[in-house]
Amino acid sequence: MPERETPDHDPNSLSDDLFANLPEPSHQVPSVDSTPPPPGTRRARREAAAASPRQNTDAPTTPVSVPMADELPIGQGAPVAPAAEGIAVSATPEPTPAPIVGSSLDDLFVAETSHEDRAPRKKKRRVGCFVTLGILLVLIGGAVYGGIWVMNTYGDQIDELMGWGEPTDYEPGQATGEATITIREGDTGSPVSTALYEAGVTKTDRVFYNYLVSENIEAPFYPGVYNLQKQMTAAAALEALSDPANRMENTVSIAEGGTVSSALNAISESIGIPSADLDAAVADPRAYGVDTDRLDGWLFPAVYTFDPEVTASEVIQRMVDRTREALSAAGVQAGDENRILTIASIVQREGHTADFDKVSRVIANRLDPSNDQTHGLLQMDSTAQFGYGLTHEGPVASWPWDEVVGDENPWNTYVHAGLPVSPISNPSEAAIQAAQSPADGPWFYFVTVNLDTGETVFSATYAEQQAAEAQYRKWCEENPDGGCY
Repeated sequence: MPERETPDHDPNSLSDDLFANLPEPSHQVPSVDSTPPPPGTRRARREAAAASPRQNTDAPTTPVSVPMADELPIGQGAPVAPAAEGIAVSATPEPTPAPIVGSSLDDLFVAETSHEDRAPRKKKRRVGCFVTLGILLVLIGGAVYGGIWVMNTYGDQIDELMGWGEPTDYEPGQATGEATITIREGDTGSPVSTALYEAGVTKTDRVFYNYLVSENIEAPFYPGVYNLQKQMTAAAALEALSDPANRMENTVSIAEGGTVSSALNAISESIGIPSADLDAAVADPRAYGVDTDRLDGWLFPAVYTFDPEVTASEVIQRMVDRTREALSAAGVQAGDENRILTIASIVQREGHTADFDKVSRVIANRLDPSNDQTHGLLQMDSTAQFGYGLTHEGPVASWPWDEVVGDENPWNTYVHAGLPVSPISNPSEAAIQAAQSPADGPWFYFVTVNLDTGETVFSATYAEQQAAEAQYRKWCEENPDGGCY
């Protein structure tokens, strides 16, 4: 092992120099001497060593004696050993702390305690971050909630404006199955559009009409029954209606809830039988086994196709036979046909399909001999209207209600207790089923409170009925053109 170099001065002089250079205790911060040290002094060598490149750590070093902290005079900072020759010095020296002025050794540890002082600041910064994050989450949540509210409230309008909503027309190539629609004399784009939708041809009620308007098409519509497909586009439906090959020859459609008069008009227009022949064919209902003075209720609503040589009597017989089939399917006993058809004809005119059985129950409850709420009076507008000679066409507001309900005709259930003398319309199979099997319930009254949707309220007491009528009047006030009376 190589011998260490012997310093060229007394080791004890180093300690003397260290203590000799310590600053005197003072409450003033000592000034820094910026005067260059004399050449050859320890300070000159120390500063030269600090400025020189890092030496090899394997170079021999000279031990330096440094006094212990308890040997220092009180109030002085820890001494800094001078760099001696041969001692390794970092190329990037640690920054020299500012002189410590104080009266205790605790001042020596200010650097360490300053690290602990930073901890509360970090905690404060964390709290600030959490507050900021919370505010951002609240803002984001509010924006999301607001967006949901806007879409729930105005979603349909926004979808329609931006084109994001459900398509109103079917896609090309979706057409399937068969569907028939009837076009009557004088029908224009709007009723034809509704007929197409109700038959399942088009996707929405107005898409066909809107297509005609947007494309500026003035298409003539010829009366008759047309054979189309379901789920057609508006353009394809128009093309099909314009093709004479799709018009079914000798085919007629009898509408639900219509009268004998409306049925005869449809027959004459569709298959060309003269009106005089048809009037003669219905003059005597007993010729078809019907024990009544009129055939209202007996011309079953459906689509019929006849041979070109068919007669008026054959057409009527076919429709009466179809009514007997529906009565038999509903379980109506022989001899009870006219009563059931009369109830069914009122149900057809007064209610919506979903409410048929409830309307039938109201009729049954009012006809119950033990009932003293209505004294056996049905008080159905449709019966008074029929007896007055109206054809059930147009809104209620179009006819003189007070005059109609006060007329003494035998169909007016505002004047006469019990059922009318005969059916007032041609009921569907669903209405016949409801007349035969009414729903269970305590209802004596009902009123449609929304003429647009058909919403109907059924009541067991007159007080409940009055509340429902108030709801109806409110709707009428909000919809002055809704057809109220």
